[in-house]
Amino acid sequence: MEHKKLRSLIFAALLAALTTVATMVIRIPTPTLGYIHLGDGLVLACGILLGPGLGALAAGIGSMLADLFGGYMAWVPGTFAIKALTALVGGWLYHRLTKHEHWNTPMRVALCGIPAEIVMVAGYFLYEVGMETVAGSTVGAAAAAVLAGVPFNMVQGLAGVIVCAVLLPVLSHASTEMGERMRV
Repeated sequence: MEHKKLRSLIFAALLAALTTVATMVIRIPTPTLGYIHLGDGLVLACGILLGPGLGALAAGIGSMLADLFGGYMAWVPGTFAIKALTALVGGWLYHRLTKHEHWNTPMRVALCGIPAEIVMVAGYFLYEVGMETVAGSTVGAAAAAVLAGVPFNMVQGLAGVIVCAVLLPVLSHASTEMGERMRV
């Protein structure tokens, strides 16, 4: 039992690190001063491979570290909460869909990833409106200004679903290999 806990903890740390790197390495700047990245694919993979609880923690920490290292200090707490919630929703839904064995993995990733990414888009919208309101804008003006970033977050979320569908078999295999090596 201790090996299984240790294996899960090590794999969670590895996925958190991969999430950080995937978020930071390829950045496509957007006109709203944000960027589109591959990290959302790893956020979903965290929830799926580690389960909703530990996966949420790994995804939140990995994404938060990318903002911290990238100098986006104001986004650190929001990113932690939003990405953790995204992984939680995606992981929870994915594990509920496993009873539908006739659905292949990409289908399940899409069915769990789209609602999870909607959480991400809504989360950043609300966080940004809150930041603008704290800075002195009215809620209406803040919402109107922040609305411009929603399409870019939607593209980022869709990219995350696709990246997760592609990487999930590889990461799943790596997780299995790691577990077998730790038993030796």
